[in-house]
Amino acid sequence: MELKDKLLASFMAFEEKIDTHSELHELRSNAIKNFENKGFPTKKEEAWKYTSLNSILKNDFSVFPKKENTIEFKDVKKYFLHEIDTYKVVFIDGIFSSFLSSTTHDGLDVCLMSSALTKPKYKMIVDTYFNQIANKEESLTSLNTAFSMEGAYINIPKSKVVEKPIEIIYFSTGNEAALIVQPRNLVIIGENAHVQIVERHQSLNSNPVLTNSVTEIFAQKRAIVDYYKVQNDVQTANLIDNTYIAQKQESRVAVHTFSFGGNITRNNLNFYHQGERIDSTLKGITIIGDKQHVDHYTLVQHATPNCESHQNYKTILHDSSTGVFNGKIFVEKEAQKTDAFQQNNNILIGDKATINAKPQLEIFADDVKCSHGCTIGQLDESAMFYMQQRGIPKKEAKALLMYAFTSEVTNSVKIPELKAKIARIIADKLGVNMGFDL
Repeated sequence: MELKDKLLASFMAFEEKIDTHSELHELRSNAIKNFENKGFPTKKEEAWKYTSLNSILKNDFSVFPKKENTIEFKDVKKYFLHEIDTYKVVFIDGIFSSFLSSTTHDGLDVCLMSSALTKPKYKMIVDTYFNQIANKEESLTSLNTAFSMEGAYINIPKSKVVEKPIEIIYFSTGNEAALIVQPRNLVIIGENAHVQIVERHQSLNSNPVLTNSVTEIFAQKRAIVDYYKVQNDVQTANLIDNTYIAQKQESRVAVHTFSFGGNITRNNLNFYHQGERIDSTLKGITIIGDKQHVDHYTLVQHATPNCESHQNYKTILHDSSTGVFNGKIFVEKEAQKTDAFQQNNNILIGDKATINAKPQLEIFADDVKCSHGCTIGQLDESAMFYMQQRGIPKKEAKALLMYAFTSEVTNSVKIPELKAKIARIIADKLGVNMGFDL
């Protein structure tokens, strides 16, 4: 049975476990119909021109884990920011782990999507926010919506400055021969509130896993959000990440995406402006090798005046790996005084690595400042020669140049412990042994 047919059949079983009389039932039904009509995206679609899912879809994925699995903290400690205290929302094979989680909080509403979607006290919030900015025509987002039940629900009240970062971590045990998981996150940040969130998906063995994740983030007036995605998974893990962000007046949202591991990774990052004087930041580092594939697809929709967006993506490709950057800035007629910047720099190490870059600007306003740039090349031979002349071995010189290449992005990470962890991962990927857990 093909995966699409298996998912459609599984949805019928899923419906038997949920309240088919709820308002969400119609939403889920419409979503599964859209997925049934469109199926998995193919390279015939412009947005997926350089990324094929065919090799993934051959796996016989289990849609629901057969049993609840447990993990000891000592075995996964290195994946957390254990140097500092954090709030933790942890899932194992898509199921919440109260043992590994730490959601005790003062004035924060951090709970599970399963609670938010089923408990009456959350009904008004769910009706207002759930599935409101997610792309209802995108097939994999629709698939996630159809099966949406578990994930992180975070609601930061007005004027609250969250003192500790919030970690959202999804572990895959590999106890199934192959597993598909579909987490759904809803994050709401109130007026003048400030929060830092770190999201990670991590497999614990080499059995194939496909994660189809959807996150909706709503930043209210003057909210400040720093969101970090750490993608350093094993080479049999596949991740499709759809993140949708709506920003109100004078809010500031920054998303950093660090893609270092996995088989196929696709990041869809969408920003929607809904007020003036908004600031959006999209930054990323990709370092991959072998036959790994990472695809960044970004959209910033400038719909209001006097707003800014800044995109800066750095990519280093080794071996036969493939990178994709498809960045789109859309400036509507009303969005005068827009300041939009986009930069994508790529380094290819060897002759077999491939990068496909497609920066795009669609501008319908006449009083704007927009720019985009893309570079593709190899390491500067003169810089290599200069460093070797001063006694730095070739391997270390090469690593230092690539490390410096990424520093513009890593320097903007605002959690010192996370910045140090990312620096250690980069050093490891570049072949410099620093003797740390990664």
